[in-house]
Amino acid sequence: MRDMKVLVIGSGGREHALVWKLKQSPRVSAVFCAPGNGGIAVDATCVPIKISEHDALIAFAKREGIGLTVVGPDDALAAGIVDRFEAEGLRIFGVNQSAARLESSKVFAKEFMLRHGIPTAASGQFSDPEKARAFAAAMKTPIVVKASGLALGKGVIIAETHAAADVAIREIMEERKFGDAGAEVVIEEFLDGEECSIHALVDGGSYLLFPSAQDHKRALDGDRGLNTGGMGTFSPADKVLPPALEQRVRTEVLDRFVAGLKADGLDFRGMLFPGLMVTADGPKVLEFNCRFGDPETQVLLTRLESDLLDLLDATIDRRLAGVAPKWSSEAAVCVIMASGGYPGAYSGGKEITGLADAKATVFHAGTKRDGGKFFSAGGRVLGVTALAPTLAEARARAYSAVDGIAFEGAQFRRDIGAKGL
Repeated sequence: MRDMKVLVIGSGGREHALVWKLKQSPRVSAVFCAPGNGGIAVDATCVPIKISEHDALIAFAKREGIGLTVVGPDDALAAGIVDRFEAEGLRIFGVNQSAARLESSKVFAKEFMLRHGIPTAASGQFSDPEKARAFAAAMKTPIVVKASGLALGKGVIIAETHAAADVAIREIMEERKFGDAGAEVVIEEFLDGEECSIHALVDGGSYLLFPSAQDHKRALDGDRGLNTGGMGTFSPADKVLPPALEQRVRTEVLDRFVAGLKADGLDFRGMLFPGLMVTADGPKVLEFNCRFGDPETQVLLTRLESDLLDLLDATIDRRLAGVAPKWSSEAAVCVIMASGGYPGAYSGGKEITGLADAKATVFHAGTKRDGGKFFSAGGRVLGVTALAPTLAEARARAYSAVDGIAFEGAQFRRDIGAKGL
C-alpha cells in the first residue's frame, strides 16, 4: 500500500540515487528532495530549503506529513539534524550528532580505532603546526596529511617529500585551505595497497554488510592528479576484497566497531562507510564515513533488488539482525562526468545534451533545469551508471552512454572498473 511520503535531504548524485530507489518502493506514495537538483526534479518534488535550514525542514516535514526523512550529506549529520528531528517526534534515517563525530573529527575517529583495536595507519594528531611539522619530519615519505574536520572529501594531501608535508601543514593549519576543518590535523604513515569501499547498515547492536565497491578518487586515469570526491565506482570489487579478506573486515573492523559503540555508549543507527586500504598485512581503515558514499551509492543501489525503505526502517528500529536483502549478481559501473578544471576552479552553466538517448541510468550530481534543458551546476555533474551480467559489459555500456552525452569542458576517467578485470 503506497501511503508513505519520504523526504531526502541533499542535492548530489548520492541523493538522486536514494530518490530513484525509494521511489520504487511499493510503500512510498511521494518523494520530496530538499534542495535537490535539476535531474532529481524529474524523479521527486524538489523543495527549495537548504540542508542547513533545520527549522524550515522540520516545518516542511510536519506540514507535508513526511513519514521518513533520509539524510544524505555528512555536514547535516554533523550539525545535529537527526537530533533535531527526533526531538520533534519525526522519523529520520541517519546517525545522531554524537555518532557523527566518527566522521566529522578524524582525531575522534583515530582515538576510537586505537581504543578498540581496529587496524589503521600509525599516526599523530596535532592542533599545533610546529608539533605537526616535527612529527612529519621524523616519518618515512610519502606522508599523509589530513584535515581533521569535514572537507568534502578533499582534505587529504599525500606529501611525497618532507618539504611537501611542510607545505601541506601550512596550507591546512595556517592558511586554512579547508576552513575550520584544518584546526587540527592527523599526520599518518602512507599505506600501500588497493583502496576499497565497504558499506554496512548499523543499528547499534548489529550490522548488515553491503557488497563491496571500489571508488576512484584521483582526477586522472591511472590514479594520477588531485584527490576528488570520487570519479567513478564499480561493484562488486571481488578482486580487491575476496571472501577471505571480507571475513577479516567483518571480524577486525565491523565486529570491533559495534563492540566499541557499546563500550563507549554511542548510539549509532545509520550507514557506516569505512574507507579501507587492503595492504599486505590485511585491511586497514583510512577513515570512517557515517553516511552513504558518493558515488558508491549509485552502483550499490543499482544492484539492490530489495526495498531500500525496508532496510532503512530495520536500521532505525534496531532489527537488522532479521533482515536478508537480495542483491543482483550483475556488475554495476558508475562513471562521473565532471566540469572542466574539477577539483580545482571550474565554471557551470554548460548545456548538457544526449541525456534522453543514454542507454544507462544517469544520476544527476550537479545540474539545474531551465526550460526543459539541463545545464551543469557543480564540479561533479553526472554519474552515468550501467548494470550488466559482467563487469566488462557494464563498463562498455557505461562508456557507450558517456560518449553520447556532451557538455562544454566535460572531463571523466576512461579507466573506471579496469582494476576489477
